Amino acid sequence: MTLEWDAGRLDSDLDDAGFDTLAVRAGQRRSPEGEHGEALFLTSSYVFRTAADAAARFAGEVPGNVYSRYTNPTVRTFEERIAALEGAEQAVATASGMSAILAIVMSLCSGGDHVLVSRSVFGSTISLFEKYLKRFGVEVDYVPLADLGAWQAAFKPTTKLLFVESPSNPLAELVDIAALAEIAHAHGALLAVDNCFCTPALQQPLKLGADIVMHSATKYIDGQGRGMGGVVAGRSEQMKEVVGFLRTAGPTLSPFNAWLFIKGLETLRIRMRAQSESALQLALWLEQQPQVERVYYAGLPSHPQHELAKRQQSAFGAVVSFEVKGGRDAAWKVIDATRVVSITTNLGDTKTTIAHPATTSHGRLTPQERANAGIRDSLIRLAVGLEELQDLKADLARGLAAL
Repeated sequence: MTLEWDAGRLDSDLDDAGFDTLAVRAGQRRSPEGEHGEALFLTSSYVFRTAADAAARFAGEVPGNVYSRYTNPTVRTFEERIAALEGAEQAVATASGMSAILAIVMSLCSGGDHVLVSRSVFGSTISLFEKYLKRFGVEVDYVPLADLGAWQAAFKPTTKLLFVESPSNPLAELVDIAALAEIAHAHGALLAVDNCFCTPALQQPLKLGADIVMHSATKYIDGQGRGMGGVVAGRSEQMKEVVGFLRTAGPTLSPFNAWLFIKGLETLRIRMRAQSESALQLALWLEQQPQVERVYYAGLPSHPQHELAKRQQSAFGAVVSFEVKGGRDAAWKVIDATRVVSITTNLGDTKTTIAHPATTSHGRLTPQERANAGIRDSLIRLAVGLEELQDLKADLARGLAAL
């Protein structure tokens, strides 16, 4: 794109546009070719008119692309679209969900800072804090997600950041985000929320008072299990620090995967509504099965945080976890007897997946760490896709019949 190019009417006026319009159009800036779909810029570097032009761009004196580790037009479109959907001033794309968490901590915390993390987080998140971030002097403590009193009591003078998943993986536990944000801010700390299970289609943590929201875009944002990526969004003040970390350390998102995620966002709310509805019906059905001891899904009236979920989410998400009678052997039998759903640990796909968290996603944790997170050997996680509901029920019935 030349400096003289003005897209004019070719770009959409999105002032006061609604969520679904933003999901389809936000962030797109058309090139002189006038393409209707988002362009895919598969380039590592960019050319300059003169040496002086190159120097000015590298110095940040004039806007423009320098190198795709720094900026890329396709990645920029994805970032601006996520920022619009989350109500953020700025979003920064990363190579994966885990690199998004790494970027938050490495850019906003220093050695000697204290971070409070929910006990109810993804297994690799605990490993990141325990095995790596602690090496660099970051102090970490874990708090029961829903217990606001425990959060209040866990603060230290050096507490810089609170990190939570809400809903959590895989037990669909929640925290009152607005209340926790007030507690964090009263202590001068930031609240970061992993919004992966809800996406901005169902929940917008920044509007509830959180400072930072992040996603594994690999999950529902893509929606079809094709690419790896992550994203962090929030105020420009913090995001500029995240940009600086990515420019130097390099865990940036590839343009191709950004393009996949852009296309995934176009159908995000439609998918989330449909998958959430099927998940609710399956959760209600599972509660009635004699082989099932307990179902974890915030859409169930039996869930202890059902009313909170109704307040801060527009639907309950598509992940249903349940415990079967008989421990690990029984859980494996159920999983192995299914014939339609996919045995894999990914989630957010249009294809339903089934997994055994204690030996996969949380398998690297110690038995005590799993116990602290509520991950029992009898637990099965189901990430509901877009198949016919009756086909999913029949497949799960086939699995439960193996007990």
